[in-house]
Amino acid sequence: MLTGVLYALLAGLMWGLIFVGPLIVPDYPAAMQSTGRYLALGLIALPLAWLGRQRLRQLKREDWFTALKLSTVGNLIYYVCLASAIQRTGAPISTMIIGTLPVVIPVFANLLYSKRDGKLPWHRLAPALVIIAVGLVMVNTAELRSGPLDFSWWRYISGIGLAFISVACWAWYALRNARWLRENPDKNPLMWATAQGLAILPFSLLGYIAVCLWMSHTESNFALPFGPRPEVFLTLMLAIALFCSWLGALCWNIASQRLPTVIVGPLIVFETLAGLAYTFMLRHSWPPLLTLLGIVCLVIGVVMAVLTKPQKNTLAEVVVAADK
Repeated sequence: MLTGVLYALLAGLMWGLIFVGPLIVPDYPAAMQSTGRYLALGLIALPLAWLGRQRLRQLKREDWFTALKLSTVGNLIYYVCLASAIQRTGAPISTMIIGTLPVVIPVFANLLYSKRDGKLPWHRLAPALVIIAVGLVMVNTAELRSGPLDFSWWRYISGIGLAFISVACWAWYALRNARWLRENPDKNPLMWATAQGLAILPFSLLGYIAVCLWMSHTESNFALPFGPRPEVFLTLMLAIALFCSWLGALCWNIASQRLPTVIVGPLIVFETLAGLAYTFMLRHSWPPLLTLLGIVCLVIGVVMAVLTKPQKNTLAEVVVAADK
């Protein structure tokens, strides 16, 4: 249990870096950042795959298809939506929306895996959801007060919508990935992280080429193929790919293999807190009081959700589930 929590903490500390990436290169479109990140991940995975080729041969065709689905939804689509949301709303708001994952994941685990792991009492979970909603309102209010003069409601609302799409993508990824790891305890988490990097390589390459072709027609002044600051962009993509995509996924895979889904879900709060900390460090400022209160609400809500114990199924329910 303790080892699993520590690995989830390490994953959160590394994943928090993804919230500052779009702020470092705001002049790069989100699609270019996302495809560039996972193209870098695929290139990093190549030598690792060669070293671990014996383990990768153990994977079946269905496993590779699962790795492709996980990488496409939980990595590529997720990061396109998240990077766009950060550029449209700012990192704190997008980070706080992603911060609902510690409750969203247990809720869906409650709906999908209650027969196996026990069910969380909804009347005990509801107060945690309300407190997190209050925290989101506080952070949104604080960011709107300090927003730019050229504020656009359409840009802001669409950014929030994209952030919620990224929540849905990553919630599905976390549940499906944890299910595969729990069903395959003999498979090495490092090998599974490498397999996902390999699976997304051809698609991220095609996606990057498509983005460059689109940019050449719509943004003729944009330097291609690596933008106006190639050294910054390439270094950032390699760093995020190595620490966030591969090493962070490895730590999360280990945590998912050691902990029940209903427990590992709330631990993604480490990513949210790390993302907020890195963002305000980049701004060289402390969060305003309203934002701090929102963060406190987030932490309290997540702690309440974590402390809510699943109710074990009765023997009759277990028999009925087994018959089905």
